[in-house]
Amino acid sequence: MKDFTFCIPTKIIFGQDKTITIGKNIKKSIGDRVLLVYGSGSIHENGIYERVINSLKEAGVEWVEFKGIRSNPVLSKVKEGIELFTKENLDGVLAIGGGSVIDSAKTIAAGAQFEGDIWDCFIGKQTIKSAAPIAVVLTMAATASEMNPTAVITNEVNQAKLSITSPALYPKFSILDPINTFSAPINYSMYGAVDAISHLLEGYFNTNAFQLPIQHTMSEGLVRNIISSANVIYRRPDDYKARAEVMWAACLAFNGITIAGTGGSTYPMHMIEHSLSAIYDVPHGAGLAIIVPAWLKFNLNSMCEKIAQFSRYVFILNIEDDYDAAIEGIERLEQWFKSIGCPVRLQDVHIPVTEHEMIATNALVIAKQWGMKNYSQEVIERILMIAAAE
Repeated sequence: MKDFTFCIPTKIIFGQDKTITIGKNIKKSIGDRVLLVYGSGSIHENGIYERVINSLKEAGVEWVEFKGIRSNPVLSKVKEGIELFTKENLDGVLAIGGGSVIDSAKTIAAGAQFEGDIWDCFIGKQTIKSAAPIAVVLTMAATASEMNPTAVITNEVNQAKLSITSPALYPKFSILDPINTFSAPINYSMYGAVDAISHLLEGYFNTNAFQLPIQHTMSEGLVRNIISSANVIYRRPDDYKARAEVMWAACLAFNGITIAGTGGSTYPMHMIEHSLSAIYDVPHGAGLAIIVPAWLKFNLNSMCEKIAQFSRYVFILNIEDDYDAAIEGIERLEQWFKSIGCPVRLQDVHIPVTEHEMIATNALVIAKQWGMKNYSQEVIERILMIAAAE
């Protein structure tokens, strides 16, 4: 166990019908006027918008709406939000949605207090030192953006999907009401489960330490829980217990607790997938369902013992040989992705082999920025070839 400092300042308000507390919590911790950020407008249809607005009215909180955030949010849109926030002289940002909406809200909050082009922070030229306060009503369990200090945005001009991280980007509070996820499209709910699992796998396999019983046991248990609960959601989307389990598990998967004491983690699977979603607008979780098995297959020999350990604990395998256990575990994970309707090959999302070089070139920019020296153009292309193999 390596030395670490662990601090999450975000207050989590978890439970059924907690959405109606949003107004008083904003009034208490943020202010009187907020930018209300959301996506396509589905929150009007499922009742979430009405519950939030009624709560804001009761608490005397005013709001300015900023809608239209899409999956794989883009830089031009968040810049519009920064301009609107500044023009209206607001106190904070309220995000109603999943990771895309929350990441957009974080970027707007940072840009509102940053002099210059916020993209400079994404490319490492500048750092974020402050941000307007952020609140969240979560509607999609996946990214843990509701409880971490990171945001991911795509610059659609150069197709670069990059991230920013700063303690200033932790939401002040996040409301996790499982009922708010009932109406989420089932395919995106499953993509969210895959995303959460991928966060756990990145921390499990890409750390500087091998034997970490607490962290490994925690990650293995969370993966098993997500799989079992997602199976229930796939059959019964309005199962409260399963929705609640996945909502909290996804939050824990990427708030830093599972990698505390590991010496840090790299994110090669996300590095490659970011190029898929930046270039082709593939849903993030769908892209990960393709890349994760391919990455595991690529690393089978170098990480055989660790993949076998994961496979035995997650899938309860009684296979003594490490290589056989690792192979079986990868196969079971890939088959599970397929069973919940996720793509597992690049062809499934209509990406041809002829474009692997372009994807790898795009991903290499991220690899260099993230300091991942082992991932050359050739290595990334080899993983993509595995992701395309029948």
